[in-house]
Amino acid sequence: MAPKKQRCQFKTGENTTCTTAAMKIVGDCPHCEYHFCSQHRLPEQHACPKLEDCRAAAFNKNRDKLEGERTISSKLVSV
Repeated sequence: MAPKKQRCQFKTGENTTCTTAAMKIVGDCPHCEYHFCSQHRLPEQHACPKLEDCRAAAFNKNRDKLEGERTISSKLVSV
């Protein structure tokens, strides 16, 4: 007997879920670890509970990168 297809774990109502089959690779959310169909695979689409943590981490990473690239006046060579 073939294994059952994994279904989308997006909750459409109080006790109902999406009945579409989950996508194999791109349907896995790296933040909440659930499996979703093509309609609900993006964190914004399935209201990912860890979306704010992901945004904060990306913000901090970009801030650190930009601060590392900051030009300091003592490094400037006067001509």
